[in-house]
Amino acid sequence: MYRTIVFAGTTEGYEICRFLSENGIPVLGCTATEYGTKSLKENEYLKLQGKRLTEEEMKALFLREKPELVLDATHPYASEVTENIRNACKETGCDYIRVLRSGSGRQEAVYVRDTEAAVEYLKDTEGGVLLTTGSKELASFTALPGYRERLYARVLSLPSVIDACREMGFEGRHLIAVQGPFSQEFNEALLRQYDCRYLVTKDTGKAGGFEEKIQAAFACGAVPVIIGRPAETEGMSLTGCRRTLIRRFGLNPIPRVSLVGIGMGSRDTLTLEAKKTLEKADLIIGARRMADAVRLPGQEVFYEYRSGEIAGYIHEHPEYSRIAVALSGDVGFYSGAKKLLELLGPETEIICGISSVVYFMAKIGLSWDDAEIVSAHGRECTLIPLIRTCEKVFAILGTGDMVSELAAGLVEYGMGEVLLHVGENLSYDNEKIFVKKAEELTDYKGEALSVVCAYNEKATPAPATHGLPDEAFIRGKAPMTKAEVRAVSLAKLGLTEDAVCYDVGAGTGSVSVEMALRARRGSVYAIEKKEEAIQLLEENKKKFAADNLTVVRGTAPEALHGLPAPTHVFIGGSSGNLPEIVKVILSGNRKARIVINCITLETVSETMECIRSLKEENPSAGWETEIVQLGVSRAKTAGRYHMMMGENPIYIITMQANDKENAE
Repeated sequence: MYRTIVFAGTTEGYEICRFLSENGIPVLGCTATEYGTKSLKENEYLKLQGKRLTEEEMKALFLREKPELVLDATHPYASEVTENIRNACKETGCDYIRVLRSGSGRQEAVYVRDTEAAVEYLKDTEGGVLLTTGSKELASFTALPGYRERLYARVLSLPSVIDACREMGFEGRHLIAVQGPFSQEFNEALLRQYDCRYLVTKDTGKAGGFEEKIQAAFACGAVPVIIGRPAETEGMSLTGCRRTLIRRFGLNPIPRVSLVGIGMGSRDTLTLEAKKTLEKADLIIGARRMADAVRLPGQEVFYEYRSGEIAGYIHEHPEYSRIAVALSGDVGFYSGAKKLLELLGPETEIICGISSVVYFMAKIGLSWDDAEIVSAHGRECTLIPLIRTCEKVFAILGTGDMVSELAAGLVEYGMGEVLLHVGENLSYDNEKIFVKKAEELTDYKGEALSVVCAYNEKATPAPATHGLPDEAFIRGKAPMTKAEVRAVSLAKLGLTEDAVCYDVGAGTGSVSVEMALRARRGSVYAIEKKEEAIQLLEENKKKFAADNLTVVRGTAPEALHGLPAPTHVFIGGSSGNLPEIVKVILSGNRKARIVINCITLETVSETMECIRSLKEENPSAGWETEIVQLGVSRAKTAGRYHMMMGENPIYIITMQANDKENAE
């Protein structure tokens, strides 16, 4: 016994058969011919029958199998079959559901009011056309440009008819004189033989072989152009049917979710794999611009870009079997795919796309394997330090003003000769790609959907180690941490490229600058209270194009309020406020790594007391502390001799909470 019987004359019918069998519901799939069964594969829960059934045969089948539900997913043009199924269900007491074609990603029929309208429609198309409306209508079709090459007319095999067709220009292989009736297989053979993309017919009913023509067209991927009004049909969509089946049988289906990289937005930049996945999807999810770019007519859509809301919607709507989440570019390139994978699980399918960097760099003729690649779209990103040290920097931009802002910054730091390759609305009809020097773009107003590749022939690679020569900095009377001490202190800090750094008591800014050069994707805040030192800081910032360095006027800890929480902090001068400074730092990030330089013994004592208090207040924090005493001597010439002159000894103290208890 089968719990369900599905009359599967359409793709929707095949999908319902698969859905039920995959969820353990015994189903008998009925198709009109053996050919129809080839679209499905039998399994433990699915059996197939390829045979046309009369109404009486349907009644006998229902009485024998006693199905809980009969689903009619036959083609909408098979009205007589639908009527037979309805009557058989009514007389045998079976529940009946009519499933309609949704049109999601599949070619539907085109209805036109008359022959002239059919000609007008075909004028905007390409490909061969099989005409099955008879010889009386042929004269109207001669108005179609290139009709002698495009049209294949099937007419009666009467001498008078053939002569009339020849006079209108239909002859040779473009004139098919044959007597009906015609089977679906014969119609398919003609469509394939002449590679026809369209089939023109009237709704002639069963006697005129209408169903056989329509089924043949769909089997060959041709578009039926039907002269006359469409039949009125009531029923539910495929999605609605699945929703009903889930409730009725208590199913818990697991949807197939694909995260699809769609390229830049134009369908031309979709990969074949992405295109196939999107065409098969029951539901498209994505930001409006992306979802609208790839959805097909009639395809259901949920406009959303936030990962949490997308995951929630998928879990709340089990009626969708195949879901495609459209993501810009490639799923592995600054994409929301990472967060979605965490929420949806590892079984989620990943479909790669063409990223903007691949597309754009190919357009401008530059390789990208040696480029710095970043995104400034919706995130903090300082490009100038990267451009100063890298020959090629590619960036995704987020606003229409970012090109002019970048250009102005480059000019300010003496890099106005840098070439900026700009790309806007990539892959769309209004795509714009050009290159100009930065100094020519300071007033440019662009598009939000843009990218840039900065090409700097004079790029100076970042130093391999800490400790720039003291002479490299603009000096004054303000104190400066010497190269050797600076190298050891920064090594103890262990900076990362995206570090958020404080330099408290920055002086001339030697430590701040080296921080900025190391944390090229991060940010540095130099806190200084003396005006002379602030001026030197600004000059050194400009000299090294340290655009990710911000000078903060004031005294710590007050000057620290309102700054982003730090990951790394160097304290070269505390003005006697060390405990308060450390307290503010740790309130922002309890795991911030702090390095303190102490010259006097009193400062060492103050620092050790601060560490002791922190350990007593937070004994579970697992504090890491290290004290290094550094003595540096430099040679000084005295005639033909060299004397070693000692610098003031420095205590370098490192502290950081490891949070061992929390980590467990």
